[in-house]
Amino acid sequence: QVQLVESGGGLVQPGGSLRLSCAASGRIFAIYKMGWYRQAPGKQRELVAAETSSGSPNYGNSVKGRFTTSRDNAKRTVDLQMNSLNLEDTAVYYCYARLSPVGQDYWGQGTQVTVSS
Repeated sequence: QVQLVESGGGLVQPGGSLRLSCAASGRIFAIYKMGWYRQAPGKQRELVAAETSSGSPNYGNSVKGRFTTSRDNAKRTVDLQMNSLNLEDTAVYYCYARLSPVGQDYWGQGTQVTVSS
């Protein structure tokens, strides 16, 4: 019904940058909220950044000031620019979308980000 495909993960050194991208496709009239979560080994999935179609982005505390999300509503895409990466940012990053305020959540397959020297 709705597919989310991420790209851009990989290996980066501490202090480096990466950019993730996510594209939504399928039977979509509009996307209410779109963004990113991540899950590190042995930890719960946590919010990285999410943005509603008409609001400001909401960031997780651990990434504020370092990560920036940007949506293109017409293209149904969301990017995540990650700067000043540190070892604690290592995780699988999942693209997320919700089509309406109380609708179902959709998830991408995840992309691995590894920060290592």
